[in-house]
Amino acid sequence: MKTESRNYGKLAIVALAFTLAFSNTTLAADGGKTDHKTELKFVGNMEEQPVFELNLNNVEDEYTVTFRDEFGNVLFIDKFKGGLTKKFMLKADELGDTALKVVVKSAKDNTSEVYTIDRNHSLVN
Repeated sequence: MKTESRNYGKLAIVALAFTLAFSNTTLAADGGKTDHKTELKFVGNMEEQPVFELNLNNVEDEYTVTFRDEFGNVLFIDKFKGGLTKKFMLKADELGDTALKVVVKSAKDNTSEVYTIDRNHSLVN
């Protein structure tokens, strides 16, 4: 009877040791460590169409900006030099309820940032 309880005690200690040895902490936020070189934000409506502003912060870089619909069709593609602010007006009537992906690819770093524009919105008073 005592040997059975000792075996359960040893098994519990081994299980606890494995749990502590193989567990790690995963942080959801980067804590501000990554330096985003682009920024896309909604600035309002013009002629009842949504307007977005893209800030390209790195002056020494060239960016390729691509707008795609949810099916992967390219709606707009162009190259821009960094250090500028560009506004885009979307024709919401032609898009319907499809979500858009905006990919901003850096030529210098060969990295890309992806933004998703969702057509769902809510009014908050």
